Amino acid sequence: MSTASMWTYTVAGPGTIAETRVPRPTAADLGDGQVLLRVMVGGICGSDLPFFRGLLMPHGVVPAEGGPAEPRLGSPLHEVVGEVVASQGADLAVGALVVGWATLLDGMQEYLVVDAVDVFEYSSELAPSVAIMLQPLACVIHAVDVLREVPGSHVAVIGVGSIGVLFAHVLKSAGAARVTAIDRIDRSDIAAIYGIDEMVHSTSDRWAAGVSGGADRPGIVVEAVGHQVGTLVDATRTIAEGGQIYYFGIPDDPIYPFPMLDFLRVHGRLYSGYTPSSARRSALRRAEEYLRAHPEIVAPYITDSFEFSRAQDAFAKANTPARGQLKVILEA
Repeated sequence: MSTASMWTYTVAGPGTIAETRVPRPTAADLGDGQVLLRVMVGGICGSDLPFFRGLLMPHGVVPAEGGPAEPRLGSPLHEVVGEVVASQGADLAVGALVVGWATLLDGMQEYLVVDAVDVFEYSSELAPSVAIMLQPLACVIHAVDVLREVPGSHVAVIGVGSIGVLFAHVLKSAGAARVTAIDRIDRSDIAAIYGIDEMVHSTSDRWAAGVSGGADRPGIVVEAVGHQVGTLVDATRTIAEGGQIYYFGIPDDPIYPFPMLDFLRVHGRLYSGYTPSSARRSALRRAEEYLRAHPEIVAPYITDSFEFSRAQDAFAKANTPARGQLKVILEA
C-alpha cells in the first residue's frame, strides 16, 4: 500500500453509508491476473439493497475478537466501470476502460483491485455512464441462454425494474410472441420501448390468482424480484403445462419452501444461477453488441445519477422504486 489515501463508502449500519479514508493500493498489491482500477461509475443493483437495509454482507471481514463479519470497505456494490491504472492481467493494458464485476462486491472505492477475468474492455464510443449498463445486460443475456423454445412463446416477467425491463427486451428480441410484465409500479410509460406487450400494474399474487385457473398461462416466467418466497410461488402457480421458470432474483433466505406438487403436475422446469467468472467477458462482449444493435433502450434506462460522495442519497433513492425510475448510478 502507498502512503496516499483514497475514499471508500461502506454500509455502516441499516440504511447508513459512511465515508472512510484508507491507503490507496498500488501495482505492488496486485496478484497474478489482477488489475487496479480507478473507479469511474458504479451501478446500484437490487441485490445490493438488502445489505444497505441491514442484511449481513457476504465477503465480510471477521473481527479479530470474533463475532459477525463486518462489511468489507467499499461494499455493497459490484457493478463497476473503471480505468486500468496498473495491471497483472496480460490482456488488459494501463489506460484500458473496462466494465464488469467488483470481484469482492466492494466497488464503492476510488481505486479497486479486481480479477481481470471479471472485467471487459469496452469500446471508447460508449460514455462510462452508458457502459455501466453492460453489466446487468450481460447477466440477462447469459440467463436467457438456458431457456428453451423462446420464439413464439408467451413470457411473463415478475418485477420490471432495471433487470426486468432488460429481460423483457431480450426475450422479445429472441422471438417471444408476447411479453407480459407485472409490477406494483406502473411501467406503462416505458413498456413499448422494452418490448412489453401487456403491463399489469399489480402485485404478483393478485396477477397469479387471475391467471392460475385460466387458459392463458405463460410458457416462460422470469422472477426478477427475489428477496422473498412469495414471488417464486406465484410464478409456479401460473406457468403453462411444460412451462419454464427462471428464478433470477437473489434469495435472502438459504432455504425456500416450494409448491412441489403444483410444479410436478405441470411438468415444470426451474432454472436459476449467476454469471460465473468464466463466462463474464463473453457475456459483456455480447451485451455491447446488443446495445449497439438496440440503442433505443439506453436513454430511458439510466434515470438517476449521483456523485459517489452522495452514496447515501443514491442508495436511499434506489431503495424506493417509483414510476419513471430505473437505474440509479454513482459517478466519480
